[in-house]
Amino acid sequence: MIFTTEKSTLTLSELNLLVKETIELTMPDTYWVQAELAGINESRGHCYMELVEMSSNRVPVAQARACCWRNTWQKLAHEFAKATGEEMHRGMKVLLKVQANFHIAYGFSWIVIDADPTYTMGDMARRRQEIIRQLKEEGVYDLNKTLSLSPFAMRIAVISSATAAGYGDFCNQLEDNEYGFRFETRLFPAIMQGEQVEQSIIQALHCVHEVMLQQADAFDAVVIIRGGGSTADLSGFDTLALAENVANFPLPVITGIGHERDMSVIDMVACRSLKTPTAVAAFLIDNLAGTLEQLEDYATRIHNTVKQTLERERLRLSKLEQWLSTVFGVWKLREENRHATYMQRINSCLERRILTERNRLNTNVMQMNAITMSLMQREQHRIELLGQRIKAVDPANILRRGYSITMHDGHAVTDASLLHKGDNITVIMANGQKDAVVS
Repeated sequence: MIFTTEKSTLTLSELNLLVKETIELTMPDTYWVQAELAGINESRGHCYMELVEMSSNRVPVAQARACCWRNTWQKLAHEFAKATGEEMHRGMKVLLKVQANFHIAYGFSWIVIDADPTYTMGDMARRRQEIIRQLKEEGVYDLNKTLSLSPFAMRIAVISSATAAGYGDFCNQLEDNEYGFRFETRLFPAIMQGEQVEQSIIQALHCVHEVMLQQADAFDAVVIIRGGGSTADLSGFDTLALAENVANFPLPVITGIGHERDMSVIDMVACRSLKTPTAVAAFLIDNLAGTLEQLEDYATRIHNTVKQTLERERLRLSKLEQWLSTVFGVWKLREENRHATYMQRINSCLERRILTERNRLNTNVMQMNAITMSLMQREQHRIELLGQRIKAVDPANILRRGYSITMHDGHAVTDASLLHKGDNITVIMANGQKDAVVS
């Protein structure tokens, strides 16, 4: 351990003053320095920055504090935001013009006196081009653009901050449209500014997709809107993860981020990009109005076509009626002549047939008369023969030849053994009868 005398020692303020004088003498100039903002904070109009230099594997290799005083910062911040479309934020690469400053009480810091926005714009452009290149390599850059917005798009999933003025303007314009369309909107709240933009919007997209899994036709499109404030801090919309989610989303995505100067990466991959939330609302209204106009045009064309067709068919039917009247007259005359000819033929045929049938009937009558006479003669002869036979066997004739009939109990007796002594019998003869008793 080395001990010094009082004359060789310095107070901290004396030492810091020595450092201050040395820096002011040796570093009187200003310097342009490339750095990344590890932190930035405004207080009482002044801006305090933490500068860092990162290695290729994102390890800090140098760090320093910087300060921009109020008078300089107000002008510098305005011009920087106007040129880049963004305010300075953590993680942004900047090119600053600085001057060394050592304060006896607060130590060393760089005093920012200017900033070159073109450097930051170049870095932003390089980062954006790298994201676009990677999206194209993945084949998803134009994927959402291939989706067609339904001509009847009325069910809209809205990703926005619930308190944003742009969201209110969007809803009011949809509700108060001049056509009286009734849009159905559902808000999926998200943070639309700052470091949480990426994850917040991705989470909102996942929520929309979960609703779609439960109800396939829940939405016709997704709208991502931001407005009603400054255009600062838009870097959250230029990230690969968010762009991939938008590009791969199964519904058309329409953006209205609300910045006029540049398009963000999600604007580039979305199905349709518009500048403001109200422009998105106007687009949706115009889309539906175009559909209505087209339907009305179709209705008019159908009406005119039907009217023309009816008129044409009416004329055709009139001509057809005239033609049919003429044809029918000719046909009627021809059919009447044909009918008269047929009637003449039928009458002639009937007359010939009647004459033929009359002659045939007369012939048949004569034949029947002849046959009848012959049959009658033959039957008459047969009857005469039968009469002779009947006379030959007539009991009266037999009785006249001396025979008699013995009757007992009303029956003729043919067997003498059937009679007994004392039986009363009747004997019938040719001329009369006599009762007798068997003895």
